[in-house]
Amino acid sequence: MKKIETFTFVLFTVLMSLTSAAQDRPNIIMIMADDLGGRDLAVYGNKFNETPNIDKLASQGMLFHNAYAAPVCSASRASIQSGQYPARVGIFDFIPGHWRPYEEVTVPIHKEQHLSDDLSTIGDAMQSAGYKTAYFGKWHLGHLEKHEPQNRGYDAAYTYMASGGFYSPQFSPAYKTTESDRVSDVLATMSVDFMKKNKDNPFFIFFSHYDVHVQLDGDKDLIDKYKNKEKDPDYPGNAVYAAMIEHIDRSVGTIMQALEDEGLAENTIVIFYSDNGGVDNRFDNIPLLGGRSKNAYPNGHPLQYIATSNAPLRAGKGTLYEGGIRVPLIVKWPNKVKENVTSEALVSSVDFYPTLLELAKGLQPENQGLDGYSMLPALTENKFDPEREIFTHYPVYHHEQPMSALRKGDWKIIENLVSGEFDLYNLKYDVNEMTDLKYSYSEKLTKMKSALKKWQVDTNAQRPVPNPAFDATKRYEWGKHPDRK
Repeated sequence: MKKIETFTFVLFTVLMSLTSAAQDRPNIIMIMADDLGGRDLAVYGNKFNETPNIDKLASQGMLFHNAYAAPVCSASRASIQSGQYPARVGIFDFIPGHWRPYEEVTVPIHKEQHLSDDLSTIGDAMQSAGYKTAYFGKWHLGHLEKHEPQNRGYDAAYTYMASGGFYSPQFSPAYKTTESDRVSDVLATMSVDFMKKNKDNPFFIFFSHYDVHVQLDGDKDLIDKYKNKEKDPDYPGNAVYAAMIEHIDRSVGTIMQALEDEGLAENTIVIFYSDNGGVDNRFDNIPLLGGRSKNAYPNGHPLQYIATSNAPLRAGKGTLYEGGIRVPLIVKWPNKVKENVTSEALVSSVDFYPTLLELAKGLQPENQGLDGYSMLPALTENKFDPEREIFTHYPVYHHEQPMSALRKGDWKIIENLVSGEFDLYNLKYDVNEMTDLKYSYSEKLTKMKSALKKWQVDTNAQRPVPNPAFDATKRYEWGKHPDRK
């Protein structure tokens, strides 16, 4: 009898220990917008777009002013999944990539047109730590089934197929939708269903939007609302773009309400982020409206071509100026992160992997060095290195020429990979990146050039090479990428 009682007590103790360990680790939901600019949200000063749920999220957590991503989608996604800089991963552009066959230089191509099978994803790491994992939405790290998230560390996954449009969206594996279903709402439903099913275990959900990517398309009632709204003279006020931002905001509200309803809010971290800066206009200069919203503005109207402005940040997506790489980041963690606070910490997409590993009490994968640092000191103690170095490398043509960049503290250096010229900016006094200070601060220039070069060598960052087919009369023509099927 005593043996049975002893066994029962031991079993009870083990179960309680496992339950305690699970409760000790927070659930994590990462919501990532696509192409949302660093100044598109009200919490970052926008006076036109309406985002009450994101505003509430920021009021309950920490808002970052110096969060960085890669300048395009696949590169940022690769860095988040691997914990490595895109240059090291070998995916530095969107998949398959941009191509100008007659330009002055020939740009490099990706090592592979999918996330390397040799890399353990953050999904793999969270699974190994005992988390239930899910990925819903845009993936863009390989189109074959074996490269999709359900085979890269995620217990449940539906990959959004962009060709399906924003309504009646198509997914892989197949997921039933109707003509009235909006992709952002479907992704929210998937996420809520997963959290309900797995609420007794720690879970990690990666909720990856396609909004606000071109071609812009939104609900007509929202478009009409913003068309009739008083404009901010310092912002384009594209009604379709604003409607799409509200779609994202609605999904954030759905997630937050579900966490409250299921009693999960107190033990769940919610991260809101964007994969790159906002699109001011398309790189190929064609209208950026599509789908049901194709005729929201008449032919020739400027807002057929202008999505947003990242001002006072310079330029936008596809560049290494601040408008292309500085993005929104909000983190809510009840009782751990103070409410309604801001942070000046320099953080990057490569930081999510080590941060989530620490939260999950997981182990770093063998033979996979991580380029980032855990954000936990910044989140919980407001401790960070003000002189941290953050690197970005974009060796292809897009909205600008191929470039490589380093931010260190208040200073930023940009290398033109075609001309070999360098620009030096002080972002504290010149966030617009309008005044090149390399001649005034030659010693600073030399030190930062040396640091950038060392990093390029360390990561095997690929560079363009002279193009024997260069034709100045055809240099701006876009061609088919060699790896595009």
